[in-house]
Amino acid sequence: MDLQIGGRVAIITGASDGMGWATARLLAQEGVRLVLSDVKTDALEREVATLGGEAIAVKADVTSQAEVDALVAAAVERFGTVDIVVHTAGITGAKGDPLEMTDADYEEAYRTDFLSAVRMARAAVPVMKRGGWGRFVCVASENVVQPYWEEATYNTAKAALAVFMKGLSYKLAADGVLVNTVAPAFIATPMTDEMMKKRAEEKGVSFDEAIESFLEEERPGIVQKRRGEAEEVAAVIALLVSERASFVNGANMRVDGGSVQAVQN
Repeated sequence: MDLQIGGRVAIITGASDGMGWATARLLAQEGVRLVLSDVKTDALEREVATLGGEAIAVKADVTSQAEVDALVAAAVERFGTVDIVVHTAGITGAKGDPLEMTDADYEEAYRTDFLSAVRMARAAVPVMKRGGWGRFVCVASENVVQPYWEEATYNTAKAALAVFMKGLSYKLAADGVLVNTVAPAFIATPMTDEMMKKRAEEKGVSFDEAIESFLEEERPGIVQKRRGEAEEVAAVIALLVSERASFVNGANMRVDGGSVQAVQN
């Protein structure tokens, strides 16, 4: 399928690995010009050369409005505009009893997993509106609709993100800018690698056994009994940022293997 986005300009945050890098590879194949960003770009700068298209790496901390503004400015300076933002940057945050989490724990997740999207929208949406076409996609989580006890800081930050994005979608479509979220669950990324390493140590089992027990005990809805792949999430993101998804707006697209055991988004 031709996604009809060749020549478009995309900013991808959290682009060094996981879903961000998988999306970068896929969009590069579609002829999208890329501005790839992360808090550390040493490895990313080397990887950019492997994409085979027009791409640059820009270091930016999404918890800083000034650095987000500079990121968007760098994209405009290099390519003339911004058509697409894929915001994957985020953290798991502190875990444990929700009432034992400190204000700082909640604020850290909120700053990184929610307010970073607000900052990206402030900086990039006006550029998209001027161009009369745009796609803004953020990575939310299954936790938005199926929160977990020990992940309260992450639950609340990602829920705020989903509500913010839905609110944006009400008005921006009139300017040609479509806004959506993607809600993955248990994807094979460095983030879940660390989760499973910790679980393996706590239970005294292998990494693979930790994944197996986690699926059995914590994610029974994933009947395929495996982690998702970053490329499987990237495929959905690529569709959402394309011309083919021209009537998809304000949606929360699950890529969760059935983890969320409910009909509603």
